[in-house]
Amino acid sequence: MDNFRNISNQYRRYKAHVSVLGTTQLHLRNPYMIAWWSAAFPGFGHLLLSKYLRGYILFIWEVVVNVQADINTAMVHSFEGKFELAKTDLHPRWMLMYIPVFLFGIWDSYRTCVDMNNVYLLAEREDAPFNSYTVGSAEINYLDKRNPIMSVLWSLFMPGLGQLHIHRVLMAFFALAWGIVFLYQSRLLEAVQFLFLGDIQKSTNILNPEWLLFMPSVWGFAAYDSYINTVENNKLFEYEQRTFLRENYQSRSFTIKKGKVIAE
Repeated sequence: MDNFRNISNQYRRYKAHVSVLGTTQLHLRNPYMIAWWSAAFPGFGHLLLSKYLRGYILFIWEVVVNVQADINTAMVHSFEGKFELAKTDLHPRWMLMYIPVFLFGIWDSYRTCVDMNNVYLLAEREDAPFNSYTVGSAEINYLDKRNPIMSVLWSLFMPGLGQLHIHRVLMAFFALAWGIVFLYQSRLLEAVQFLFLGDIQKSTNILNPEWLLFMPSVWGFAAYDSYINTVENNKLFEYEQRTFLRENYQSRSFTIKKGKVIAE
């Protein structure tokens, strides 16, 4: 149940949509920043654009092909100066498959960002109304203001919590699920336990670098995504409130002229 429906279908573009799964909106983005996130991890640039299906496909592709090609393991050995060992780690059949899709993700996210910026400018000019409140059998969602710093802090504790803070359910579930996978496969929490016990050697040896190198990108993206979307949701809330008050309440300059009192 939404508080606005486009029954007459007279508007072509909308800036936002509030559903039980989250708030999706158009806003201006930096194409170079989107392309940079796609380079950091394929799929992230598309997820920032709310292109979820395309982003999920590229994300899962990155994990599967990267692990099969042993790219992260080869990177660790190259950082250690073991270049010959890094060469033997790589699997050419998977490595050559990795490059074209990786480049496509960067190019497509940049192109899509430019297109969506143009769509936003058209939607801003049309200024069509949109729903700000929805009630469903599973959830309730509405526009309100949240603290961006809190979104970042919760995301640093665990990817997905910042998205839950601003009711981005799809992103929250995806980030939480993969955060669990990366933590388990990398054995990071076990390493932290041994580190607290003072066994630094065992803490280092138990780590799985192939999965560990995924984590900085995932944690950084979760914090960045939650911060940006919290800021933009706050702007959308202020815009909706300002529009509502302007249309439903008279201005301060309005004066009531004195007239004759008519007795009944």
